[in-house]
Amino acid sequence: MPGARTGTGTAAGRPMQLSEVAARTELPLRTIRQYEDCGLVGPSAASPGGFPLYTDDDVARLMVIRRMQPLGFGLAETRELLTAMDRLAADLPDTDTALDPEEREALVARVRRYEEAAAARVADLRVELARAEEFATSLRSRLTP
Repeated sequence: MPGARTGTGTAAGRPMQLSEVAARTELPLRTIRQYEDCGLVGPSAASPGGFPLYTDDDVARLMVIRRMQPLGFGLAETRELLTAMDRLAADLPDTDTALDPEEREALVARVRRYEEAAAARVADLRVELARAEEFATSLRSRLTP
């Protein structure tokens, strides 16, 4: 869940305001707020004045979401993957957060399926890109005397 992750801030050691997160992720403020409303991400800290602050972990989470979109993954799929990744990240042996082997195996299999789906979608996009480049080249050749 957003906010449940641990993180210590940015490389500079300080949490970021939303505008800096937007600049780093190249996502509009409105989009980040929509992801917050959907429960996909949220600020992990707050300033003394109560303003939301984001950590590097929050930025990394937003980047996962951003990278899934052009591959055609929907919000439900994004949520499922993030949940699996969160649970795996929290898997600490000999603690209350330790997963039983069957659950860990199921989560790893789920993440693996997303990796395979992403690889397949990337391959499809490469084919589409090659076709688009071919088309642009053919148009360019028609313009050259």
